[in-house]
Amino acid sequence: MAAWVERAAPPRLRRFGRRVWDGARLMRLDKPIGIFLLLWPLLWTLWMVSGGVPRLDVLAIFVAGTIVMRSAGCVINDFADRDIDPHVKRTQDRPLASRRVSPNEALVLFAVLVAIALWLVTRLDWLTVAWSVGGAALTVSYPFAKRFFPLPQFWLGAAFGWAVPMACVALTGRVGQLGWLLFLVTVLWAAVYDTFYAMVDRDDDLALGVNSTAIFFGDLDLVVIAGLQLMVLLGLWFAGEGLGYGWRFHAGLAAGALLFAWQQWRARRRSREGCFRAFLNNHYFGAVVFAGIVWETVVRGGGATP
Repeated sequence: MAAWVERAAPPRLRRFGRRVWDGARLMRLDKPIGIFLLLWPLLWTLWMVSGGVPRLDVLAIFVAGTIVMRSAGCVINDFADRDIDPHVKRTQDRPLASRRVSPNEALVLFAVLVAIALWLVTRLDWLTVAWSVGGAALTVSYPFAKRFFPLPQFWLGAAFGWAVPMACVALTGRVGQLGWLLFLVTVLWAAVYDTFYAMVDRDDDLALGVNSTAIFFGDLDLVVIAGLQLMVLLGLWFAGEGLGYGWRFHAGLAAGALLFAWQQWRARRRSREGCFRAFLNNHYFGAVVFAGIVWETVVRGGGATP
C-alpha cells in the first residue's frame, strides 16, 4: 500500500516524503530502542526521588527532552562518522553515509533540535538549566571521543545518564547520594549494552581504527560485561535499600538478573546476530526494573509531588 501511494503521489510530494523519511532516519526515529534505553534510567530516578508519580510537568519535560536530545545525538554522531559509516556494513545505508542528506543539512537539523531541547529545559528552574550544559557537552563530544578514548562506551554512558542528576536537581534542588548512585548505575549499564552493540561492529572498527570497549576488552569481553552487569544490579540494590524498598523491587531486580544471564547466553558465540539480540534485550531489563519500582511505590501509596 505504501509503495502504491508513493507511485500515485505527485513527484514533488514524493521527493518531500523521501526527505522527511531521511530526516527521521537520521534522528533514528525508526529505531526507538535508543529512546527507551535513555528513558528507563530517567524514569527510575523520577519515581525513586519522588517516592511515586513525579510532578507531571517535570515528567513531560524530561521525557520530551530525552527524545529530542537523543535525536540530536544521533545526528551529530552521523555527522562525525560520515566518512566512516560507508565502510561499516551496519551503517553504510545511513542518510549521511549514503549522501542522501548533506553535512550542512545535518548541522541545521542538529541546531534546531538543540534549540528545542534548550526551550524545554528553560521551562524548569535555572539551576536545572545550568546542569543541562554538562549533558549537552557530553552529547556533542561523544562522537569525537571514540577517536582517542579507548573506552568510549563509558563516555556515552555519561551522556546518556546526565538526565539522572538533572532530574534530581529539578525535583529537589540537588543531586544527592541517590542521584549519583543512579547516575553511576546508568553509566555502567550503558557500557554493558553498548559493548554488546560494539561487538557487532568489532571487525569493521578494528579495520578503521575506531575505539570501542569490545576491542579494548578483547577475549575477556563477556567476562567484563558480566562484572559490569553485577555492578549494575548491586548499585540498584543499594539504591533500593536506601529507600527501604521490599520484595516487590527485589523481584524486578531478580527478573533483570535473569535477563542479564540470557544476554550472556545469547552472545556466547559472539556472532553479530547474537550480540545484537543481547543489546536489544536491555530494553526489557530497564522495563522490569521500572516495574519493580512502580509496584513498590504504588503499594506505599506514592503520589505526585507538589
